[in-house]
Amino acid sequence: MGLFEQISQDLAQAMKSGDKLTLSVLRMLKSDLKYKQIEIGRELKDEDCLAVFSSAAKKRQDSIESYIKGGRQDLADIESAELEIIKKYLPQQLSESELEQVIGEVIAEIGASSPSDLGAVMKALMPKVKGKADGRRINEIVRKKLGG
Repeated sequence: MGLFEQISQDLAQAMKSGDKLTLSVLRMLKSDLKYKQIEIGRELKDEDCLAVFSSAAKKRQDSIESYIKGGRQDLADIESAELEIIKKYLPQQLSESELEQVIGEVIAEIGASSPSDLGAVMKALMPKVKGKADGRRINEIVRKKLGG
């Protein structure tokens, strides 16, 4: 079963159980998926769905940070709950040590040694970690390892 079908099935389950928060998040995700489907003009593949989910998760994460800075813990808590629901549909995130190991392997593989090799490292690395780690986090670790 694809992710789009999984969302539809879970949406129906949330309606039956009366879980309002899950219901609203899944409706939003399904709406985003349908919008993406219209935008690209074909049936969505799982990687398309993951891109939509990642974008939604990133928006929630940014909102959480903004709400905390603004002293609105109540709104940050709501966004956190929504983020947890979205994370159920994303691949398991790599731990810091796993991410550092993958980055180290890629750096060794392409022979990168200076900050000027950042682009080459990121190009080789992203297909391996796409959806499994935050881009900012990846960039920070790569810069640190390359001495940037």
